Amino acid sequence: MTAAPPAGERQLCTFAVGHLILGVDILDVQEVVRRRPIVAVPLAPAVLGGLLNLRGQIVTAIDLHQRLGLAPAPEGVSPLHVVVRTPRGPTSLLVDRVGDVATVDPSMWQAPVEAGSSGLAYDLLIGVYQLPDGLLLELAVESVAAPDLVLAGASTR
Repeated sequence: MTAAPPAGERQLCTFAVGHLILGVDILDVQEVVRRRPIVAVPLAPAVLGGLLNLRGQIVTAIDLHQRLGLAPAPEGVSPLHVVVRTPRGPTSLLVDRVGDVATVDPSMWQAPVEAGSSGLAYDLLIGVYQLPDGLLLELAVESVAAPDLVLAGASTR
């Protein structure tokens, strides 16, 4: 599969998870919520960080450390919530810190590298942007939050 660069200049909400700098299209972001408690769901896969009460609406929180196969967040660090819009409603992406809004254009873009036969990078990334201070990985919100991908092969707590 060959991905094509997005057309025109775009803005991405950036955030850090472990050593990675990630971003999602600003149009997909509903809001950023600082350090709200989440409730663990018994017997749920570890990738499901829990549930967040967002002004009376129950929102699923996805642990991006688990989802992206990274080492767990340091103990005692409260994650931030980047609440994104998905076809199934709002979903919280648990991140370590939130960055700025980055303006990117197609000249900065490269297709994600295929990760073996699973194509995991293609499933989770729209592309990679070369910025002056490093790489920005753009997440495919619908893929990151898709229940079938989240639950596939996920271990429980």
